[in-house]
Amino acid sequence: MSTTGAHVPDDRGGGRARPGPWWWPRRRSLVLDATLAAVSALECFVEGVSFAEKTGIEPGIGAVFGLLVGASLLFRRRWPIAIVLIAIAVTPAQLGFLLGIVGLYTLAASEVPRRITATLAGMTGVGTMIVAFIQMRASLRQDSDTPMPVIVITSVLMALGLTAPPVLLGLYVRARRRLVESLRERADGLERELTLLAEKATERAERARSDERTRIAREMHDVVAHRVSLMVVHAAALKAVALKDPEKASASAELLGDMGRQALNELRQMLGVLRTAQVVNGAGTGSTLAFTELGSGNASGAARTAGHSDGAGSGPQAGARQPDGPCLAELEALVEESRAAGMRVELTVEGEVRSCEDQVERTAYRVVQEALTNVHKHAPGAGAEVRLAYREAEVAVRVENGPSDGSPAAALPSGGHGLVGMKERVTALGGGFVAGHTESGGFRVSAMIPALPVVAVPTGPPAAG
Repeated sequence: MSTTGAHVPDDRGGGRARPGPWWWPRRRSLVLDATLAAVSALECFVEGVSFAEKTGIEPGIGAVFGLLVGASLLFRRRWPIAIVLIAIAVTPAQLGFLLGIVGLYTLAASEVPRRITATLAGMTGVGTMIVAFIQMRASLRQDSDTPMPVIVITSVLMALGLTAPPVLLGLYVRARRRLVESLRERADGLERELTLLAEKATERAERARSDERTRIAREMHDVVAHRVSLMVVHAAALKAVALKDPEKASASAELLGDMGRQALNELRQMLGVLRTAQVVNGAGTGSTLAFTELGSGNASGAARTAGHSDGAGSGPQAGARQPDGPCLAELEALVEESRAAGMRVELTVEGEVRSCEDQVERTAYRVVQEALTNVHKHAPGAGAEVRLAYREAEVAVRVENGPSDGSPAAALPSGGHGLVGMKERVTALGGGFVAGHTESGGFRVSAMIPALPVVAVPTGPPAAG
């Protein structure tokens, strides 16, 4: 980029061509400028010889001068202002007709400030008008009938005809080029934004997959850990009484089988939520209907599956609200399982018992379940107290156990994910979770979960009026 002008890119063709040498953007631009310079040099050569003959100068000098002036058009893209100044300088000699027109077009189409373009265009127009006026007056000097205003108007029209069209065309090309560049920049910006959006979408999808894996792992832990822990405890008790008390051993074995079946049913129910099937509607238009199988195997699972039963008993009455997963109504059965395993558990319910949102009841149930599982693992022989409180805008649960009585602990593995899972469940609903040792040497788990009562919507037929 020079100080006297701006580089003018070739506005023809939207594709990316092979770059040209020096200041030419493409090789075909070099060919175009070389052709224009050759034509301009030939024109100025002829006009220089004619001007030398009229002024008495050596024709060879005029020819060389004309060649140099015409060939300067080769540098129009590099120094457009200089080319126009040369055209203005040789206007009195009546040289550079093509040089002036192409120079004005290049100047107007370049990035030179418009005030400079207007000034040089005005100088070119004034110079052309003066030269035309002198030439017409000299040629019509002997014709006294030609009025002066006609000569003036003709000179002005000639100046405008040689100056205005190239300037206007150059300004149009300049505006068009800027518009194309702005559109290209906007397209590039949109492409970058789309790329960023795609990256963010990928990150959100990956984060969603990670959250889903965490949720599945938490559900698996809650379902498997409690049931399997009780099964291990009962298996140890069964081994101890197998020979001494066969009847008690038989009852323990039956209870052990029931717990295994319950664990399998819960696993089937949870895995069924993750399994998506496609059913083709053969009686209609043949469209594909995607649905989620909610699983079956126990009474609650069969009741939650719309229109499907696996023979485990009929569901509740039609129109009644069915919980999604374990609920607080099953808390008494959960406590009885721990009592059957030999733990002293006391359940206390405070406040007015009501139905809450499924995720609230499920979270409270899982907190109690995991807390009792931890008592089986880490405090064998200890008693536990389970407290459930229904408050105005929340449900609170607390599970507290005393110290172990020294009974041998069952060999139950512990991954340390129980407390983390409980806290994640509670905080995800905007609640508070606290767990820690008590002064008596036991352990306490407390959770407060925001909850609003669920309003039952009647689904039966309206009463006859």
